[in-house]
Amino acid sequence: MIKDIILKAEEKMKKTIAVLKSDLATMKAGRANPTMLDRIEVEYYGSMVPISQVANVSAPEPRILLIQPWEKSSLKTIEKAILKSDLGINPSNDGSVIRLVVPELTEETRKNLVKNIKKTGEDAKVAIRSIRREANDKIKTLKKENEVSEDQIKKGEEDIQKKTDNFIKEVDAMVEAKEKEIMSI
Repeated sequence: MIKDIILKAEEKMKKTIAVLKSDLATMKAGRANPTMLDRIEVEYYGSMVPISQVANVSAPEPRILLIQPWEKSSLKTIEKAILKSDLGINPSNDGSVIRLVVPELTEETRKNLVKNIKKTGEDAKVAIRSIRREANDKIKTLKKENEVSEDQIKKGEEDIQKKTDNFIKEVDAMVEAKEKEIMSI
């Protein structure tokens, strides 16, 4: 029973790490990265889909993103979606492809990005701690129902804490790596 609780908690913590990874990947770092466009959706035959599902997105140069739609008719909708987004980059449309030139980051922009990265990391840590609390509550419920011994409860709580500590260290490492990436450009 306690093992199931621990496994479920670990699974949730892994999902939190995966979400953090994707969030950090979409943050611009002064380099062109196709994942920057993952959050931007365009209307395609009546439904909203990510740009990567209607076009080929590549980075032929370190600061240029090239978007080649599979259908020329979707050029305008992709361009509008990029303009409406929080990217802050003006697309240049030549009739067959859209180019995005990622601007150099100013010192102030970098510092703001680092703040956002730290906040995203903190949010992930809060989520992980909340998963720990939830698991510990479930373990304590087992104690109240007299289904497990005091030693098993202690061991279960220690295991949850160890997993929590490991995931928090992983979050810190990811945030630090992204911070270095942004400040080193």
